[in-house]
Amino acid sequence: MKIGMNLLLWTGHVTEEHVPILQALKATGFDGVEVPVFDVSDAGHYRALAAILDDLGLERTVVAIMPDEAHSPISPDAASRQGAVDHLRRVIDCTGALGGQVIAGPWFQPLGVFTGEKPTEAELDRCAEVHREVLPVMRGAGITPGLEPLNRFEAHLLNTCDQAIAYAERVGEGDIGVLYDTFHAHIEEKDPIAALHALHASGNLAHVHISENDRGTPGRGHAKIRETIAALKALGYDDWLTIEAFGRGVPDLAAATRVWRDFFASEDEVYTEGYDLIRRCWDAA
Repeated sequence: MKIGMNLLLWTGHVTEEHVPILQALKATGFDGVEVPVFDVSDAGHYRALAAILDDLGLERTVVAIMPDEAHSPISPDAASRQGAVDHLRRVIDCTGALGGQVIAGPWFQPLGVFTGEKPTEAELDRCAEVHREVLPVMRGAGITPGLEPLNRFEAHLLNTCDQAIAYAERVGEGDIGVLYDTFHAHIEEKDPIAALHALHASGNLAHVHISENDRGTPGRGHAKIRETIAALKALGYDDWLTIEAFGRGVPDLAAATRVWRDFFASEDEVYTEGYDLIRRCWDAA
């Protein structure tokens, strides 16, 4: 098992100015960081960042999103779906330059864009067509896909583990890889731990986000984080447990994820207490 920290707590674009944060995470004991790859204009930037992370001894995963409706896999507009393919190919290039192991995130639709209806068969089919084109490229680069179902207030296509499992079957392009997030499961699953077991049994569990019910400090809320960690260890899961918490540091993301207030006293609280919680729960399980 590896413990990671999603850097969206501080920024949507990691640069050299964030080295002190990276050093602090390494000193705390983190095995790696989850790097937002939102700006896909320059793979060279991520290659330079990879050298910094290598020097610090930090492994990395990536979180990616679909930036807008001009890059939407579910759009009825063919040009927008091609925009989605092109964007995801650039994400893959940047992730490869970074040395990223996983591409996590809701790369199935833009955040907060709704039709007012439940997901349609046409939307699911269009999305699957886009993913069938990019998944072989992702796997060919040695990168694990970690598609993340989101709660109903951020997306409508995939909200639950059952939906993600069914979608993986629809895509039919090998193991698509699905991310389990304790925050989203807390909202959408009738039984979050049963949903986790089902996702693992399907063979699609690829990545895990440890996120509190208010997206603040892990362990200070009532999401089933402790139970999730115990279940994962019992199931033989041995991959990333990555803390995801959001503040007001990235205004666009704060708006998209409905972060209207401060959830913690400091970022230090989030990552130090979060790391300690994961380590204690894992060791006790």
